[in-house]
Amino acid sequence: MKNLQLYIEQSLLHPAIDEKSIQTLVRQALRYRFRAVCIPPFWVKKVARELAGEDIQVVTVIGFPFGYNMSQTKMAECQQALEDGADELDVVWSLTAFKSGMNWPKIELAQLANRIHAAEKLLKVIVETAYLNAEELEQACLLCRDAGADFVKTSTGYAPEGARAVTVREMRRLLPSQIGIKASGGIKTLEQALEMIQAGADRIGSSNGHGIMEAFLQQEG
Repeated sequence: MKNLQLYIEQSLLHPAIDEKSIQTLVRQALRYRFRAVCIPPFWVKKVARELAGEDIQVVTVIGFPFGYNMSQTKMAECQQALEDGADELDVVWSLTAFKSGMNWPKIELAQLANRIHAAEKLLKVIVETAYLNAEELEQACLLCRDAGADFVKTSTGYAPEGARAVTVREMRRLLPSQIGIKASGGIKTLEQALEMIQAGADRIGSSNGHGIMEAFLQQEG
């Protein structure tokens, strides 16, 4: 396939990252021309400044990694991230409310979607597929669709299991074509990335995007 880099969001979200790691991330993004970089809110302003004028999206996370923050807290996080220069916001939905049978996740996501779309930015919803059975996955996809999500994302990377091709394939069946799928969590190799894309993923979230691209470029010869 061509232009693999346009699928990749190079992620750097582990707790102990430092400024040197962020600088390395920016250099990798510029070298490989990734679609996006996904970073903690703390680093958004710096990375947005360093990638200004580049066709590389700045993505950050909201309610990360468990999503059980209050909605007001998530809204404040979104507002700050938008002010700091984020282009896309990966929001961890309220799995605890969903598992309790509440309508609150849909209300919360719709409120966030309105705010993010008013700024002409994108909302990606992390549903943490490892904790969902088949029926719940279907409910989650329909809920995200109705709430106004631009993408549905598989995983934070903190659950017992990350993205699975079979799950991505089912999400693609359930979601309308205008809603993208971001596969993330445990995707380390070129083979895994290509499998997820073949299953229907529009984005690949990986902390090893640079390694995936090196393998791809070697394969292309």
